[in-house]
Amino acid sequence: MQLVAENLALERGGRTVVGGLSFRLASGEALLLTGPNGSGKTTLLRALAGFLAPSSGAILLAEAPPERERAELCHFVGHLDGTKSHLTVAENLAFWTAYLDEGGGAQRERLEAALDRFDLAVLADIPAGYLSAGQRRRLALARLGVAERPIWLLDEPTVSLDAASVALLIKVIAAHLAGGGLAAIATHVPMALERAREVRLGAAAAERSQ
Repeated sequence: MQLVAENLALERGGRTVVGGLSFRLASGEALLLTGPNGSGKTTLLRALAGFLAPSSGAILLAEAPPERERAELCHFVGHLDGTKSHLTVAENLAFWTAYLDEGGGAQRERLEAALDRFDLAVLADIPAGYLSAGQRRRLALARLGVAERPIWLLDEPTVSLDAASVALLIKVIAAHLAGGGLAAIATHVPMALERAREVRLGAAAAERSQ
């Protein structure tokens, strides 16, 4: 599978924030989106997810299942954690497991695996409202583990995470890429991922290998 942007232009509030951007992201690769605040990183991720229509250019999926919409192939994790404070960690994750379920069964097994993968098992019975900011962030990211999606779109996923949690996240992303997935990640911090390219957004967008 390949995620392709061709001469892409995106607007926010009537102002062009991304213009003339082209790239091709293949299975097993990561695209690191960098640049100052307001340079269009979040806008680009939302467009890749299908939430925002480009003002010009195109976003294409090559070699994707023909019966699947692009949004159905994506995990999008934005700035907001998307958790309910009165529900426990396990209950929050159970909602995402059921919501994202595609009829493959084994919901309980996938939920427990996600709790373990994001180091949340010991917090499973704690209401989300009692979690630290970093723990809530890990809970938001744990939805990546409850349903298979080949495309991960992550908007500053390391915010509020300590060094150990950042290392854990990078390990999870690397495993996703090794399994044939792809990821586009908006970030202000370095992320040590193999087969990663950087696109810096701003006045002069540039792409380089990492």
